[in-house]
Amino acid sequence: MKCPFCDELEDKVVDSRMAKEGEVIRRRRECLGCKRRYTTYERVEEILPVVVKKDGRRESFDRTKILSGLKKACEKRPISTATIEAVTDRIEKRIQEMGESEIESRIVGEEVMKELHQLDQVAYVRFASVYREFKDIDQFMDELKSLAQQRRER
Repeated sequence: MKCPFCDELEDKVVDSRMAKEGEVIRRRRECLGCKRRYTTYERVEEILPVVVKKDGRRESFDRTKILSGLKKACEKRPISTATIEAVTDRIEKRIQEMGESEIESRIVGEEVMKELHQLDQVAYVRFASVYREFKDIDQFMDELKSLAQQRRER
């Protein structure tokens, strides 16, 4: 592991612990060159599907895109970074459990919408307005009315 401070390639592991319910190993390392310590995280490399975009392009599944979309939707909302990370983990896990080699981007978006719908309705509407490409205020209002109706039915 290359030291982030001095680029030395030799280090020693000082401490190892499980994190995220055993899915990640957190390691404290000490550089043998500069003697500074840093943390690394190790996770099993999982085979994730290729995402097929609306225009037919294919790209590798990218967890950071989901995380980024969630952060934008949840901006200025009372939702912690840890909660957003947990939501991203759940979405990634569900997609992986589908066992498909290719998955439409629409399915990924719907998974994000499901999670946001349960988490925070304002964040849900923010995400939906971009994801569903609302063309005018009427489409936006229809979505809000649908949310209000669901809330009354609870």
